[in-house]
Formats: sequence, C-alpha cells, structure tokens
Amino acid sequence: MAVAAVSPKSILPLACGFDFIAARCSFSRLAAVLCSRHVAVDRIDPSTITRLFVSESESNPSFVTRNQFLIYRLFSLSGLVPVGAFLVVHLLTNASVLAGPGAFQSRVDLIHSLGPLLVPIEWVFIFLPMLFHATVGFAIIAGGLPNVGSYPYAGNVRYTLQRATGMIVFAFIIWHLIQLHWMGAALGGGQFDPHHASSSAAVALQPAIVGILYAVGIVSAVFHLSNGLWTLGITWGLWTSPAAMRRASWVSIVVGVLLGGVGLGALVGMRNVNVEDAKVIEDRMEGVKRMLEGQPAAGSPAAGVRAAPQPISNPSPAASTTGVSTTGI
Repeated sequence: MAVAAVSPKSILPLACGFDFIAARCSFSRLAAVLCSRHVAVDRIDPSTITRLFVSESESNPSFVTRNQFLIYRLFSLSGLVPVGAFLVVHLLTNASVLAGPGAFQSRVDLIHSLGPLLVPIEWVFIFLPMLFHATVGFAIIAGGLPNVGSYPYAGNVRYTLQRATGMIVFAFIIWHLIQLHWMGAALGGGQFDPHHASSSAAVALQPAIVGILYAVGIVSAVFHLSNGLWTLGITWGLWTSPAAMRRASWVSIVVGVLLGGVGLGALVGMRNVNVEDAKVIEDRMEGVKRMLEGQPAAGSPAAGVRAAPQPISNPSPAASTTGVSTTGI
C-alpha cells in the first residue's frame, strides 16, 4: 500500500482536533511514528493515533515506568524509615525542654558529640531520603487532580489532605532549615546555637507569627506521617479487608494525636523558656563539658580571655622550694 507523504500540514487537522496529540507530542514525532508504521495519512483517525502512541510508549518505557513498582514501594517505606522515625525522635528531643533547659541541652550535646560524623549522617539518613520522598511525592501529585468536591468520601478527603500536607511540610522544612540550621546562616538564618540550645531556640520562636507557622508545620507533618501509616499498610498489603482498614485507621488517629501533643507541647515549652536563666544553665554545662574534655574553661587566660586577678598569699617555705602544696589540695 502506498503511503502518503506525512507533513505537519497534513497532520494538522487531526492533531488540532485531538487533545492527546496536542499535549503529548510534536508534529515531527507524530510524523515519525506514522511513517515507521506505514500508515496512510488519508485513512487515519484519532483512535488510530491513540493506539499507535500507546503501543509506542509501551515498547519504549521510561526508567520510571519500568521501575514504578519499586519506586513506589521505596517512596512508601522512606516515609516511615528514616523520615518518619526522624520526625518522632526530633519531636521527642524537642519536648525534653519541658523538663528544663538543662535536659534539652544534654540531648543536643549528645547529638553533637558525633562531631565530624554528624554532617554525613544528616545527609545520608535525613536530607537525601527526604528529597527522594518529596520528589516522588510531587510526581504523584502532578499526576492527579483533586476531586474531593465531587466525591467527598472520607478516603478521598484523606487522600487530598495527604498531598496538601505534603506540600505544606516541604515548604515548612525548607524554611525551618534556613531559620535554624547552620546551613541557613548564609541566607541570614542559622539562629540555633547548639551550645545555647534552649535560649537560642526560644529567641528564634518568640515572634507570634513564627509560633503560628510552626504550629501549622508541626500539625501538617504529624498528620502526613500518621495518615501515611494507614496508606503504607494498604500499599504493602498489611491490611486489605474493610475491618482491618478501620482498625488501622484508629491506630493512625491515636498515633497522630499523641505525636501532635508532643510536638505542640515542645513548641509551647520552647517559647516559654526564660532566656536569661537558660543561658546561665547552658554556660555552666558548657564549662563542665570543656573541663571534662581537658579544654580551658571560657574566660580563662588559656581560652584567650583575660581572667580577673586573684590575690596571692605568701607561700610556705616547703611550697616555694618543692613547688608542691603541703596541704595536698
């Protein structure tokens, strides 16, 4: 069968009347497919075009299409471990401020005792999994449109809220890192001082608008995690029957309420810290830590700060000749 010449002009009437073609391919791409399949342009209709392009995409699947099952499983798992686990530990650590500035400072010191290992651990177990989870999540969001107005079922509402809170949490994390993490110092942030954990955090969280935004971010993150537990079980086939899904739903609600209470309690406790009293406690703990590490205490001459002069008493003859105190103190 003779094949008619294919050109943008000959394809234009078909393409303009068919949204799929206008959105998914160029004229040259369409022409190439038609020529490769030896299809006569004067005998083609939109249904034929659809069939050709579907078969073409299936014969040359992208990397994401070929590995979609694995990517979605890793996306679901990363939301629980390590991202979800980090959120739980982070909120519990912050909530220790309710026991006093000293309790919170001791936990921050424990984290920073990792020294040079802290940065690679942050990237491998926190930042990179978060970026992977966010990238796949945004791809999923881009592939669907909210229809909760047409179908206001509980499951559909939760589906929509899961994606909405995901976008809120992503924006909140970016702002949170810029504001408090040392990486945000170049942008005017980095306000958190690990040596003065409670007092520096209290100052950063003091403005009312900041407290409100943190409350929104915490509630969104907790909902995203707790509701994600329910969807994770469905994805992995842990609960498939309606009864099992109802029980899992209650578990996710309990987890969300408890974790939300921890996070909001930590926020309230941090904003109510007495900054001056906290600094006194933190300076004292820093001095003890430096002494145990064999470093000069802050304010000593060896630390680069001139110490206040001390009265000198006349040494005893034994002390002056041997250089050792006779009292043994």
